[in-house]
Amino acid sequence: MQTFTDYGQNAINNLAQRYGVSNDAVTHMLYAVMNGNGTMAQFNHPELGGGGQWMQGGMTMVGDMFNYGLKAKVDGLCVELSNLLGGQQAVFMPVSNPTQFHGNRNWWPDELGIASTTGGQNNTRYAYFPTTCRLAVDINGQVTVYNTLDHQIGGVSQQQGGNNSMTFSSQYGNVQVDQLPIVSVNGVAPFVPAPAPAPAPYYPNNNNVSNNNPAPADNGDIFALIERLADLKQKGILNDDEFASKKAELLQRL
Repeated sequence: MQTFTDYGQNAINNLAQRYGVSNDAVTHMLYAVMNGNGTMAQFNHPELGGGGQWMQGGMTMVGDMFNYGLKAKVDGLCVELSNLLGGQQAVFMPVSNPTQFHGNRNWWPDELGIASTTGGQNNTRYAYFPTTCRLAVDINGQVTVYNTLDHQIGGVSQQQGGNNSMTFSSQYGNVQVDQLPIVSVNGVAPFVPAPAPAPAPYYPNNNNVSNNNPAPADNGDIFALIERLADLKQKGILNDDEFASKKAELLQRL
């Protein structure tokens, strides 16, 4: 977690007092809004009604769906945090690695753009990009980008039981994330082995076709050839032995 500037810490203290919540709740929401690039947030904090979502422009969802006062509180807090992040004064202290702060705001590959939905819990977080059909999942610092194909993702959830498996809901029902094709892992495309060579053609009964063993001819063709051989014998072109040899060869092909 980054260190706040004096200005940032004072702003958090002020917001906590005005909205009647703890500094921890404001800080939690600050990072949620930051991960949503200032336009959306997915959060889970007991002081804010548990799990919920906020989107700039008026869409706010909280665990207690009929608690309109809580919705107004969450919306107002998120709007002010969005303005705070987009203001001229720094909220966080500078970091030694210039890419570190960028990574906290945008942990997925830059080419994916702005996510429409983000969220996470424990050591796992995700970001969904419907325009490019991509889903980025970060588990313990390993970022895997999946191709969502024609799925229209409505929500992502982590399985219970201590593992890192995730499912998402689409127009086809619930689908395991690991069933999607992997585009990259930490920016590197997965290795795809070369296809295996095609197997040699199989001919039943070991009747392999070759120049030395021509395929069996039609019976009618063989009888016609024998008649032509007999005609050649009568004309004296073939002798008896030659005729008998060729005839026997043709009869073996029946």
